[in-house]
Amino acid sequence: MYRNVLLRSSQRFASFRHLPARGLPSLSRGLHELHESKYADRLRQRAEEKGLSVDDLKLKAKEQQEAESKRLREAHDARIAKEKEEKEKAAEASDSSRVGPKPSARKDNSPIKPLSSILNLPRILSVSPGQVSALWTAYHASRSEGTGRGYLCATIPVELYEKMTAVGAKYPSFVLPVPRPQKNPDTPQGEQSQEEMAHEFYYMEWGFHGAPKVPSASEPDTFTAKPQSPEEDSANPQISTVLFTSLQEYKMRISFATPYLVLTHYTDLVKTHGIVLLRGEITPSSSGQGYLLSQEDAQILSMGVQKFYLWDDKKGDDYSESKGEKFLKAFHENPDSFQWNDMLEYGTQTS
Repeated sequence: MYRNVLLRSSQRFASFRHLPARGLPSLSRGLHELHESKYADRLRQRAEEKGLSVDDLKLKAKEQQEAESKRLREAHDARIAKEKEEKEKAAEASDSSRVGPKPSARKDNSPIKPLSSILNLPRILSVSPGQVSALWTAYHASRSEGTGRGYLCATIPVELYEKMTAVGAKYPSFVLPVPRPQKNPDTPQGEQSQEEMAHEFYYMEWGFHGAPKVPSASEPDTFTAKPQSPEEDSANPQISTVLFTSLQEYKMRISFATPYLVLTHYTDLVKTHGIVLLRGEITPSSSGQGYLLSQEDAQILSMGVQKFYLWDDKKGDDYSESKGEKFLKAFHENPDSFQWNDMLEYGTQTS
């Protein structure tokens, strides 16, 4: 699945090549000014220790980072290709021994793994939304040898999903912060080291992939089944994804940036159960040990989507814009007024 998502995400990232000419430069300038003012003395000290100018030190660090990024990408691509080959072989072996009807083949070119390949939808139709939620959670908790690592899952009421996607369609990209506590190297010897709060930024982008058909209680007969009408096809909302990559990698690679985290919102059960199933998949690291994001960081990014894209209802004369609404509008419509310091404070609040 990741290979397909990587290919399609490259196309969608390419469609937003105009964006860096608007929101991202203003944010980048703000981050650069903060970094320069906060760490200027430390940079000069480090440069003097190495016998370099500050500019030479930055250039050397950038070259090392680019070389390491290239090595990681090549190793990651090789690992993904090997995993795909192994999965195809395993699928062929499984298909040859499977008893019963095979799932119907996809007739679209969506990169999304169909929900029917994860859940037995005809059986799911007979259980309650609460039971579906419990099964969804239990399934993902059993992944990765029972640890659940590398996955997120949740059940979202359709009303909240529709609010988020309406905003996502209008403002499809944003930048979210993830806290990175760092020890202060200037703490005097003998005193307890104090932590400084730094942040790593992740570029996110919404994608929409069409509305899935309402599942049937029986397996469709591909030879005699009656074609569904357009009204039946569109009874469910569109499936959506949210892709995350590090802002640094996005600035370097644009349309070829590797997704670190992919959130998929399955809407197959909206018509029958009134719920949307969220599945988050963290990209494995190129070394084969661990993932590109920690479980905690993935959770922070997932919650960040809700914080910025789930706006308050616009009711009455006393309505005022939520903070998430203000930041998204400024980022897209007036990037020069984007207050990234305020966004950092709001985006990292835990309450």
